[in-house]
Amino acid sequence: MSKRLGIISLFVILFIAFIWIWNLSYKAGQEEAYVPIVNDNPVQMMPSESGVFKRSEFALDYAEMPVDETHQRSLKDYYKNRAFHGAPPSIPHPVQDDKHLGGNSCLKCHENGGYVDKFKAYTPVVPHPEMTNCRQCHVPQHTQTLFKGSNLAEVRAPKVGVNNALVSSPPVIPHQIQMHENCLSCHAGPSAPKEIRVTHPERTNCRQCHVLNNKEMADRGTFKRATTNEE
Repeated sequence: MSKRLGIISLFVILFIAFIWIWNLSYKAGQEEAYVPIVNDNPVQMMPSESGVFKRSEFALDYAEMPVDETHQRSLKDYYKNRAFHGAPPSIPHPVQDDKHLGGNSCLKCHENGGYVDKFKAYTPVVPHPEMTNCRQCHVPQHTQTLFKGSNLAEVRAPKVGVNNALVSSPPVIPHQIQMHENCLSCHAGPSAPKEIRVTHPERTNCRQCHVLNNKEMADRGTFKRATTNEE
């Protein structure tokens, strides 16, 4: 009798161990193969799309905010300090300390924007505030004639109002999403260029209607910073 109970107990233990191991394996299989998102929001989203919703807390403020006609920014100003379309903008103002990084100086103005009386303009909002080493891509202007002529092929900026399939259809996204996931940074608020400022910033699920124009530009995927752990 005791031998039979021992065999039954062994099978029960093995069965419980099997269920426990299978459960761990199942949960591991459900995990994303790339960088996971730690998000308390029950709405699940793809990592490359997560930035679209980061500024949604300001959406209603943008919708109710009156337009400052005197200090609007234009696309001409937007492209004036870029060597070509898609290039990171240069820094058009003095930098006090080259060693300052985003969290210490740049993000104080460029994370949420605001009017700067010294420059008579609204501060552009950065779409990727998590990347705090700003000077890795953005360099200060040293002359008023920053960019010189060359024989390089011109990269034309996308035109506004010509990328709709129909007159009433939502326009496609004519640029890369990588490092530009946060739509409201450039398309809403007082610092947004007037030509591309949206009329409905309260509709924060931008990708529900606007899709990428993959015929002209290929999606480069999710940006990943190289780490020493991968070596």
